[in-house]
Amino acid sequence: QLQLVESGGGSVQAGGSLRLSCVASGRTFSSYDMGWFRQAPGKERELVGAALSGSYTYVADSVKGRFTISRDNAKNTVTLQMYSLKPEDTAVYYCAANRYGSTRTRAEEYDYWGQGTQVTVSS
Repeated sequence: QLQLVESGGGSVQAGGSLRLSCVASGRTFSSYDMGWFRQAPGKERELVGAALSGSYTYVADSVKGRFTISRDNAKNTVTLQMYSLKPEDTAVYYCAANRYGSTRTRAEEYDYWGQGTQVTVSS
């Protein structure tokens, strides 16, 4: 079992930055692949970035160059750093985990989810 708790959401103006953190319970965090998803109203949940159990990271094309993802296994934490935020980045952001060992982009491929944190970017 893995419990995930996100923090760091909020409201910013376009061009601003936010740092989202997800802390996981459990002693086997390092064996999980971690993902950050977002879901805007009326839209499907989409993968923003992933940090696999090894050192590989993935960032979606829609946010590449603006978002970075990292993990700290010693602190059971995965972080999504967001720069140059745009109004279209407004969504609820979720932390998720699975054990596939490869980048999985579909929400249904993730076994554990946090409660989500709201990010609102105003123009």
